[in-house]
Amino acid sequence: MQVAHLLRKYNPAEWGGTETAVKRLLDGLRFHGIENVVYCPRLHQSLTFDPLAETGCEIKRYNAFVPVWGISPEQKKQLVSVGGNLMSLDLPAALMAEKNLSVIHTHTGNRLGGIALTVARKKKIPLVASIHGGVLDLPEQTKEYLRKPLEGGVEWGKVFGLFLRSRQVLEQADAIITCNRREAELLRAKFPEKRIVVQAHGVPADIYARPQRQAALEAFPQLTGKQVLLAVGRLDPVKNQKWLVEQFPRIVAKFPNTVLVLAGSCTDAAYGDQLNRTICELGIERQILLTGGLPPGDPRLIGLFQMADAVLLPSISETFGLVILEAWAAGTAVISSRTSGALEMVEVGKNGWLFDLDNPAGFHSAVDEALSNQGLATRFAAAGQALVKEKFDTNVLAAQVKKLYEELIKEKK
Repeated sequence: MQVAHLLRKYNPAEWGGTETAVKRLLDGLRFHGIENVVYCPRLHQSLTFDPLAETGCEIKRYNAFVPVWGISPEQKKQLVSVGGNLMSLDLPAALMAEKNLSVIHTHTGNRLGGIALTVARKKKIPLVASIHGGVLDLPEQTKEYLRKPLEGGVEWGKVFGLFLRSRQVLEQADAIITCNRREAELLRAKFPEKRIVVQAHGVPADIYARPQRQAALEAFPQLTGKQVLLAVGRLDPVKNQKWLVEQFPRIVAKFPNTVLVLAGSCTDAAYGDQLNRTICELGIERQILLTGGLPPGDPRLIGLFQMADAVLLPSISETFGLVILEAWAAGTAVISSRTSGALEMVEVGKNGWLFDLDNPAGFHSAVDEALSNQGLATRFAAAGQALVKEKFDTNVLAAQVKKLYEELIKEKK
């Protein structure tokens, strides 16, 4: 079986949760004998590493452009980073030229998703659409952020969207995969006849259990002997690291030996600058470490997970929250904002803490417990780790996707 996976963005230097989820799916599908080919936009720089190619799948780059007049280069870059607003003229022919495709699996919507839909229909093969960042289950604040890069622009690319039926990708896909139960409920209400599958993202539990603390300490020796709070994710307003930084002086006042580590590449330059200014204004430069982007499965990143006293997730919106599973797999407790993804996995008093962003006192209470009661944090982490091994291992989840592919192929025939 050969499957074409369509991505709106793939730049290893700007690695994020979607890329991690896709890579682990590809790893698992390959384990189950599926041949994967990945289509993604062409980059204008050479790569020093290519995590997806290392999984054994073929990477094919297509030319893409942003069909919007009147916006700045910075806005165009932001569009691609946060949600994509791309079009490609050579992608349809490239997909049509694939001789042995069994399934097209699009991990993006809009016009690129419309291309996937059009080609799948012409080839008479199934189209599977994965929702990674949420479509219907999004806070209004997140929707505004996604629309912001289009301000002042004119979308002349809408003509392509009409031709490609880009607004009908979910409606006409043979199956929709979402990692979020609330998203699935909303989709079923809108498309009652559609096949909608709730499919969690996976974690290679055995890899995260291997000791890697030394790799982290060698890379970041300033963490030696410190209490570590870790936040992993791209530097982006939705991930909300600035809120975390603003809360940190209160933590340091009570736990002066604590360091906050922010691990992730910056996908919003203006937000990154604002974050750095806030750190300087608060005078906590020595208590905060920004690591930049770290490749998936990097021993340094796994080591940071393992040595952290707690992993913090202050996101405004998370449809899943893969970082929660990674923390648990590494044996670390989790303190998360009440996003729809976290609510699916975290049970207060059993495997972690939840807090409301508009109630900082609840957040500080959780941090106080995690840093002062190691026994409780260890118990929460162990409960989470057991859950990962039981329900969220990469190969187990990939087998479910393979079964879905097989059923859809049989139905088409």
